[in-house]
Amino acid sequence: MKPVIAFVGRPNVGKSTLFNRITKSRDAIVADYAGLTRDRHYGDARHGGREFIVIDTGGFEPQKPTGVVAEMAKQTKQAVAEADAVVFVVDVRSGLSAQDADIARYLRSVNKRTHLAVNKAEGMSDSPLLAEFHELGMGEPHPISAAHGQGIRSLLDAVLEDFLEPEEEGDVADGDAQDDVLRLAVAGRPNVGKSTLINTWLGEERLVAFDMPGTTRDAIKVPLERGGRRYEVIDTAGLRRKGKVFEAIEKFSVVKTLQAIADAHVAVLLLDATQGVGDQDAHIAGYILESGRAVVIAINKWDAIDSYQRQMLERSIEQRLAFLKFAPIVRISALKRQGLGPLWKAIDEVHASATAKLSTPVLTRLLQEAVEHQQPKRAGAFRPKLRYAHQGGRNPPVVVIHGTNLEHVTDSYKRFLEGRFREHFKLVGTPMRIEFKSGHNPFDDKQS
Repeated sequence: MKPVIAFVGRPNVGKSTLFNRITKSRDAIVADYAGLTRDRHYGDARHGGREFIVIDTGGFEPQKPTGVVAEMAKQTKQAVAEADAVVFVVDVRSGLSAQDADIARYLRSVNKRTHLAVNKAEGMSDSPLLAEFHELGMGEPHPISAAHGQGIRSLLDAVLEDFLEPEEEGDVADGDAQDDVLRLAVAGRPNVGKSTLINTWLGEERLVAFDMPGTTRDAIKVPLERGGRRYEVIDTAGLRRKGKVFEAIEKFSVVKTLQAIADAHVAVLLLDATQGVGDQDAHIAGYILESGRAVVIAINKWDAIDSYQRQMLERSIEQRLAFLKFAPIVRISALKRQGLGPLWKAIDEVHASATAKLSTPVLTRLLQEAVEHQQPKRAGAFRPKLRYAHQGGRNPPVVVIHGTNLEHVTDSYKRFLEGRFREHFKLVGTPMRIEFKSGHNPFDDKQS
């Protein structure tokens, strides 16, 4: 699974600027104003071919905070608990403070791998001002400038060297080797019934279940066997064994959800019919789409709402989760074991769609028929020419289209082609990627 790195420090030391620099985004709001970041903020990042998750946190005051500062401290402590390593950010310009010493004391108490980043140190790699930060006892300080990008590479090299490369991780390699095991992540907000659903699956007859140790982190994978097919449920709530009963630890971690989705073949997005579709549901759905995972939307507690509420809920799903319109929707009651058969059927169908083999001759014929039905818009003096198509990957399906001037194909035409491919191959529940590759025009070199 992807390592998780948390940025921790007192207010206004540049944590959000560092977050934006590493994730190559502007997701975190940055201003010269202390305490601007309050909630945990998550982002995907890549360094040297290694993917990882970073968490931006608010200004941390571990010593008896009150009011909103107490809530910020709680968010930061949760981020530290979720992280595999911590980057402790300090400010060389303002120097070492008592609050820095308090934070260092807290980080030592939780026994996390910690790296000290001394920010705003542009052009100061050999400055004597860095020496005072050795007092924190957090190892060698890394002078960086988040605003100018200086020292970031060496900092990430040091942080990530503690983690094995993906191909060296035995648990990942073993999982990839077992192609006949369908990895299934159950994702959703707290208290929507994820643990109830998993416990119901484990309690069904004809299911074989046992504990299997997770990775170095505390993710739990529960193997199941149903109808002669093997599954591996990746639980995002954390399962523990107590006799023959699995109980859920009352703890929700966004990071565990992101890791489970990234590691799965299929994600079940579990919604609570009594709560409707919230922002967190939409965020998790967006991450599933970005990860390219096949998805089934399961509406739990369907029996607990009346016909009018059902109608409003379905309308809300159409509006707020419109980008997952290809996903099948299954209505269930995990507590009463209703709708579980259709849910398993949908899981198998979306996995089959995500891993389907798309024939090159059929793809090319469908492409030509689509062009005959509706040609792409002309761009200047030229119209894009779509010549042939072939499959470029699975889970999710990738269709590569070759031709000339394809950089001018519009998004709407891309969606039109995707719809034709989906309809013919009956692809449900899986995102589809369409890539264009323009061939070289020999007449470009002969222009006078």
